[in-house]
Amino acid sequence: MKAIQFGAGNIGRGFIGAVLSQAGYELVFADVVEELLNQINERKEYTVHVSDHKSYDIHIKGVRAVNSGSLDAVREIADADLVTTAVGLRILKFVAPTLAKGITARKEAGIEKPLNVIACENGLKASSQLKMLVNSLLDADTASWAVSHVGYPDAAVDRIVPPVRCDIPLDVAVEEYFEWDVERSSFVGEVPVINGMTPVNNLLAYVERKLFTLNTGHATAAYLGKMKGIATIKECVENPAIAAIVKGAMQQSGEGLVRKFDFDPTAHAAYIETILRRFSNPYLRDECDRVGREPLRKLSPNDRLILPMMTAREYRLPYDKLLLAIGAALHFDNPQDPQSVEMLSSIKEEGLEATIVKYTGIHAGEPLLKEIAEAYKAVEKI
Repeated sequence: MKAIQFGAGNIGRGFIGAVLSQAGYELVFADVVEELLNQINERKEYTVHVSDHKSYDIHIKGVRAVNSGSLDAVREIADADLVTTAVGLRILKFVAPTLAKGITARKEAGIEKPLNVIACENGLKASSQLKMLVNSLLDADTASWAVSHVGYPDAAVDRIVPPVRCDIPLDVAVEEYFEWDVERSSFVGEVPVINGMTPVNNLLAYVERKLFTLNTGHATAAYLGKMKGIATIKECVENPAIAAIVKGAMQQSGEGLVRKFDFDPTAHAAYIETILRRFSNPYLRDECDRVGREPLRKLSPNDRLILPMMTAREYRLPYDKLLLAIGAALHFDNPQDPQSVEMLSSIKEEGLEATIVKYTGIHAGEPLLKEIAEAYKAVEKI
């Protein structure tokens, strides 16, 4: 079995590539940074340093690398079993031409075994986006052939790379926790058994679980911590008053997720505890200013604060801790963040309720506006 991993950066080496190598795949990295490619081809190995409450090393051996725009990369794709990416959504358009040439080469060589392409990016339906880019570059016959020979399962990925310096440049530090959920129904051929990759039937459920647990808790901690002059998320969850609200907001969001997607309540409660442990990783330095940046985006109708609150209300569940998170977000004051400046200017010039209406999708006159306004004041006393 052979896997081509586009992107040999920290996530490519420390997460996706490491999982594939440990699962027994012949691992080939594809990247454009010549120095990095040379290092991989000279050393042919690297170490993943798990840096967390429990720390240990994972040694990855027998790897090689090719330039992602080269004929070598096309040749590698021509007989691969799996292609994965960790390059960022905006770079997928540069991956697509090589992938299209590789698929064309497979058809012309009469290779019948399936190829599955999984874009492991921080965005919705990244594999589907890559599929559209690739198909636009194929001729009609090859595109038709690819329907039954090439799968593009969408995925949700989650792993944090802490700011730990490694003596050997190829080595990479990662947190212990990771999650790689992949849409089962979109595979062509048999779904590969890869320890660390979880095929799921409803990927959206797992995307929302991450967004409305990890991201909801992260944002809640950042906004409350910023109000108290706390620098990092780790310090936030060490503050009992903040920690109680963060956990409460995640639990209230979680109750809505359990109702919406029929998650097991006990398993989801354990997931929340896992996320809280991640926040306290001594190797991470997640700054409140960074986590809280772009508050208007995070206060938008379908993002990590407003939507879980609305979901809780829909199921007639408690949402007071989520209200406090929203109230704290409306206080976020960072002169270096244009959205913070815009939000605070709007509150000053147009008023709090008008600002809430403008950015959250909540309509003027709704009772919920008063509840958020009350939370905005209440959070100042925490």
